[in-house]
Amino acid sequence: MNPSTALATVLADELLRCGVREAVLAPGSRSAPLALALYELEAEGRVRLHVRIDERSAGFLALGLAKASANPVLVVTTSGTAAANLHPSVIEADQSGVPLLLLTADRPPELRATGANQTIDQVKLFGDAVRLFAEVGTPERVTGLTAYWRALAGRAWAAASGTLTRNPGPVHLNLAFREPLVPDGTFDWPEPLGGREHGAPWTSAEAPAAVAPNVRLPARTLVVVGDTSSALGRSASILAEEHGWPVISEPSGNARRGPNAISTGGLLLEVESFLEAARPDQILVVGRPTLSRAVLALLRDPRSSVSVVASTTNWADATRTATQVLPALPAADGHHEPDAQWLKLWQDAEEAASAAIDDVLDDQDAAELGLARALHAALPADSLLFLGSSMPVRDVFTAAEPRDGVTVLANRGAAGIDGTMSSAVGAALAWQRDGGGRAFALMGDLTALHDGNGLILGPDEPEPDLTVVIVNNDGGAIFGLLEQGQEDYADAYERVFGTPHAVDFAAWCGATQTPHTRTASVGAALDAVMDPRSSGVRVVELRTDRAAVTRVQHELRAAVRAAVVALPARN
Repeated sequence: MNPSTALATVLADELLRCGVREAVLAPGSRSAPLALALYELEAEGRVRLHVRIDERSAGFLALGLAKASANPVLVVTTSGTAAANLHPSVIEADQSGVPLLLLTADRPPELRATGANQTIDQVKLFGDAVRLFAEVGTPERVTGLTAYWRALAGRAWAAASGTLTRNPGPVHLNLAFREPLVPDGTFDWPEPLGGREHGAPWTSAEAPAAVAPNVRLPARTLVVVGDTSSALGRSASILAEEHGWPVISEPSGNARRGPNAISTGGLLLEVESFLEAARPDQILVVGRPTLSRAVLALLRDPRSSVSVVASTTNWADATRTATQVLPALPAADGHHEPDAQWLKLWQDAEEAASAAIDDVLDDQDAAELGLARALHAALPADSLLFLGSSMPVRDVFTAAEPRDGVTVLANRGAAGIDGTMSSAVGAALAWQRDGGGRAFALMGDLTALHDGNGLILGPDEPEPDLTVVIVNNDGGAIFGLLEQGQEDYADAYERVFGTPHAVDFAAWCGATQTPHTRTASVGAALDAVMDPRSSGVRVVELRTDRAAVTRVQHELRAAVRAAVVALPARN
């Protein structure tokens, strides 16, 4: 057996022993030993292999797989810019704590810095964005390497999982392969290449038991849930119900459920009279809140004390106001007396605001918010919803009512729009592999176009049941809500911020043979999305008016303010 084949075979086998279930591969020559090893392991039924022609798409596919499964996913590329194209997904994985195992093939040392083809400096290519980097070294026919390779795989798995650090994320192993890059037909090696008996990993790390802190929080505690794991978000929702605390949750916090969920919280905090009456004594922050300026303003206000629950060693405190960091959600305290009147104040305001939103969304120009509200409500139980990180995640945060039965994911680490289509495909694949129901994605037109390669699935590749809903307003609507959208910049706005593209999405989908349905109303879009005859990956497009987005947003805020101010005053 040649050294390159030996390294690839041992490393891939050991990573599967550690727990890898999914592997994503982009084709290349220098990575041939890993590609062939994974192909054989898939044939043995030990791993599910996904092949993508675009490394950026491959990285985000792996991100979606890992995000939905909470399990490290293997990504393999060849050398040069192929490896560099993983960087956007690595940044997102770092910021959102998603476990990835990046294996980049490289030239051996004698070919580096010589002008050799497809050779760049891949050492610590991703900088501090990875939890662990290792230059694995060029394999040789010597003894002692089996233990080194297998032990390194175990260390990489533990670092990506955050087993001991409570800080999961990407790990980068750089592998220098010399030719020959394909098996040579021999099987001799100076030492046994096998692993532990019974398929056990070479090295396993045990996570310390998490202990809920015994912290007593006041009756008037508001729970704010930002982007976090669905399990932690649901636990936060349950804790809030036990204590009688209202909950403001971002969609990917997955705590917008139950009677204490205040889905209009971001809007309510903009109403000064309500905020003065309902101001919390304590705010318990779970995950990383990023969507609401009003929520961030509340966190900055010194009249409320802020406690942060840190599921990793990187806690969220963008306002620099946290007074304490808790390693887990506090233990339920049976002696706690909730403030039922204060909770009722929040719930009454939620009811009034929700009714006001319904009135505004009766306007046909409110299609984008209306679709977000209607789609979230109509999804069947046990659904997965992946949201684009521009307007869709904000529209769901603003307009969708509380409900159970839907798990929401979004790339909110670096909050970029790149890679969203691939991430949604990956998340759907992992979701349905583990027995989940239908999967859906909601994204804008620019987000979809930014990752068009995410729709390229070869005929032999695993395909999820995923309906992608594209809101097409021919450009970037979010900028109209920001300072750039003011009349002072009207001359430049459309060219450099609105960026109309005039893409025909039917033709765009046709290039990848993706079924496409174009609709012009929320009702028609929902009918197409819920078509029980659908399967596989398909696109439903809703055409909307970008110019109406800003007007409707202002109308909605004004309507909520009027409805809440009109409520009877409470002491």
